[in-house]
Amino acid sequence: MTSTDSPTQATGTKRARARVGPLLAVGGVLAVLVAAALFALVSDRYLAGVPNPGAFTAYGMITLRVVAEISSVLVIGSLLFAAFMVPPQKSGVLAVDGYAAVRMASWASIIWCVCALLSIPFTTADTFGRPVSQLFDIQTLVDLAGAAELTNTWLITAAIAFLVAVGTRLVLTWGWTTALFFVSVAGLLPLGVSGHSSSGGQHDLATNSLLLHLIAAALWVGGLVALLAHGRRKGEYLGLAASRFSKVALACWIVMAASGVINALVRLPLADLFSTNYGLLVVAKILALLALGVFGYFQRQRGVAAVVATGSGRALVKLAAFEVLVMMITIGIAAALARTPPPQQAVTQPNNVELRIGYTLDGAPTLLKALVDWRFDLIYGTLAIALAVLYLLGVRRLKARGDAWPVGRTIAWLCGCATILLATSSGIGRYSPSMFSIHMISHMMLNMLAPILLVLGGAVTLALRALPTAGKDNPPGPREWIVSLVHSPLARALTHPVVALVLFVGSYYALYFSGLFDGALDLHWAHLAMNAHFLLTGYIFYWPVIGIDPAPRRLPPVGRLAMVFASLPFHAFFGVILMSMQQIIGDRFYRSLALPWASDLLSDQRLGGGIAWAAGELPLVVVLVALLVQWARQDEKEARRRDRKADADGEAELAAYNAMLNKMNGGKPD
Repeated sequence: MTSTDSPTQATGTKRARARVGPLLAVGGVLAVLVAAALFALVSDRYLAGVPNPGAFTAYGMITLRVVAEISSVLVIGSLLFAAFMVPPQKSGVLAVDGYAAVRMASWASIIWCVCALLSIPFTTADTFGRPVSQLFDIQTLVDLAGAAELTNTWLITAAIAFLVAVGTRLVLTWGWTTALFFVSVAGLLPLGVSGHSSSGGQHDLATNSLLLHLIAAALWVGGLVALLAHGRRKGEYLGLAASRFSKVALACWIVMAASGVINALVRLPLADLFSTNYGLLVVAKILALLALGVFGYFQRQRGVAAVVATGSGRALVKLAAFEVLVMMITIGIAAALARTPPPQQAVTQPNNVELRIGYTLDGAPTLLKALVDWRFDLIYGTLAIALAVLYLLGVRRLKARGDAWPVGRTIAWLCGCATILLATSSGIGRYSPSMFSIHMISHMMLNMLAPILLVLGGAVTLALRALPTAGKDNPPGPREWIVSLVHSPLARALTHPVVALVLFVGSYYALYFSGLFDGALDLHWAHLAMNAHFLLTGYIFYWPVIGIDPAPRRLPPVGRLAMVFASLPFHAFFGVILMSMQQIIGDRFYRSLALPWASDLLSDQRLGGGIAWAAGELPLVVVLVALLVQWARQDEKEARRRDRKADADGEAELAAYNAMLNKMNGGKPD
């Protein structure tokens, strides 16, 4: 990373800002006016006994939210564009167009950070019904802000935006740009897991759908603005960028439509769609999304097609400008919707269990319920299905051109996806938040079983064979991105045997014995993070051990076996500690559920320890069998290689070996 700016790059950036700035300014003002007008017309936030902090605080807060959302999507879209829509130089350094997009992200991230920081006093004032002018005193702000959930959310958002702002001022390479892109996407998560969707009944569905909705919207809106800026400054590879973005936009629209419908149904019955103010805002947002879908269709049919066919971006830029304005209106509607609570009569009052975990539980868990009592997880259930579909498409592409792919690898991958689906969406996933023993079953499936099956599927190898190569002097594509990721310094560091072992077994002790698990039980986003951690650490550990795919570090068979046996004592000791503990992990949360069939929490925890201890045996068998098979195949390949060499050189190696023995024997015949 460096802060050196070339004159050509700086000129290109200034020209991009100058051409897109007026459109963004108009769109931003329009979004603020729409949000404020809708909030004034339909919101009854301060009519139900909620203290009114005054018009300046109320409308200042909604204005800051609109500007923060616009700047956040500009950051994410610009970094997406710089990383994946236009190619870098051969050296890995960003080209002029990529650098211009990063500089746009830099300015937008500064605005994002400032708006997030200013939202802290406004949110605090709104929460306690005070004018924001009373919170200019730092001590008063600190005393009150800690009691408001959204203030902490804005503080985390500001920290992430500040990190991105600093990074975009220094970054010049493709790798760091890609890393900053994922960091910027993480900046959406704090707001996504707070607010209306994070509380009340069915908050698991509401939060998951909102997260998908926010990420899809940011990729679409921000990516389109970046593409528009690129077209107006007549940058290189406009046809490539438009074609790539068109595929992303279509996927984002589908995700936005599906997640938006799910989120609305969770918060509002269909009967109240046209009879409540909240429902009318939902209808307005649906109409805006439909309009965006129409614009997107014509964009692909006319704008993208014209760019690819003629190289002219005039039609693309014209359609994109109108589409950006509609998107800004949609952001304004969404901001007003976020500030308008669902009508109380439309929301069924949840019981204690539903309030805590998001849904009700019908009796004690049984084997039959574990198999048939499903509650689909929008994040990990969708991930499992998407991974399975993408893998099968890759296999079909190979077979279509006459290439073979081992059936065993396909079965292993599909079984791994099925394991993720069962662990998160079946009765196991449904009961997992309510009982420690069921949670441990889900944990072991995600951390011990699913990663083994996935690494045996060899998805990276399949992708490298199925995806076309970019070719010499052509812009890099998905295949080249995968190769760069596999050989990146981060991948090499994570697959170091010591690092992988510490992440795999050390996280057990850090999570359950440090109090982190106790604090995470009440937080839906923490459950999502735990599941991601289980999957990733398991995959990182088993990838260099039994993985089919090329790894940054190739360990000899003995080294792989040593890694597996080195983890066993720590894993077994973890289970023994759980079985012998007298202190109940998560005692406060589990007792608050007051489940009649789970009153003996200590026995349930000991059962969970036994599950953790026994769960290491089956994966060990799978790993040992896989290692032995791979070892035998490696020896078989080596033997065939030697046979081919002997046939080619007339067994010269054997003759040389016999001559050496003869010489050592003094030249005397045996």
